[in-house]
Amino acid sequence: MPNIIEITDFAAPDLDIYARLTEGQLLNRHEPDKGIFIAESPKVIERALDAGCVPISMLMEKKHVESQAREIIRRCGDIPVYAAEFDVLTQLTGFHLTRGMLCAMYRPPLPGTEEICAGARRIAVLENVMNPTNVGAIFRSAAALNMDGILLTSACSNPLYRRAIRVSMGTVFQIPWTFLDSRLSWPREGMGFLHELGFVTAAMALNDDSVSIDDSGLMSEEKLAIILGTEGDGLAAGTIAGCDYTVRIPMSHGVDSLNVAAASAVAFWQLGRR
Repeated sequence: MPNIIEITDFAAPDLDIYARLTEGQLLNRHEPDKGIFIAESPKVIERALDAGCVPISMLMEKKHVESQAREIIRRCGDIPVYAAEFDVLTQLTGFHLTRGMLCAMYRPPLPGTEEICAGARRIAVLENVMNPTNVGAIFRSAAALNMDGILLTSACSNPLYRRAIRVSMGTVFQIPWTFLDSRLSWPREGMGFLHELGFVTAAMALNDDSVSIDDSGLMSEEKLAIILGTEGDGLAAGTIAGCDYTVRIPMSHGVDSLNVAAASAVAFWQLGRR
């Protein structure tokens, strides 16, 4: 039986996890096995459940309990389901973007780098991409456009931040990903590790010696790691120097570059075809 708990006061302690804890507190860096993330909207919650994520509690508009949330509540088992009227929930910043439903879940353990790369032919590597909106958009494109997995350097925004999950439309639960092994320095050791696994590395950067993204040699590589850099500065010089290819996207009208999320979609579409 579902455990429905009606909330009438936004200050109720039961809402702390949704309304007052920061992303850092939810992440719980000191005890990562106790970390939590918040999934927003029915579609994203369903994708997280499909991926095996374990729910803790739910928060939703009262009218959804017996309608669009009914099957999700059944799947979640006997967890607290906090229900409130819309006027109470609108005090929660961004609630209008959640389609009336949120679910707190335990963060799943991350796989190892080798596990992500095993059997993969096309992977994306994100270097210091710190904007969660961009991370979410890149994940959505990677899942849609034939990437087999994603690796992130330690300075990247966590893909399980609420905004990243929301922008990704839950694809963070569909495409394999992990942070690069902290024992490997980046770029030297991390790049060397990818080469040992048989990956050819391609830096998305605007250098004089860059090849076009439709280069026949590039597209024919058996295993390719597509490396994308941070907003603004792009990839570090050491990263570009260590890559097998430097790749540019041809542009018109004097435009010199694309946002990293837009560039990733172009790169994945072109280089993910096989």
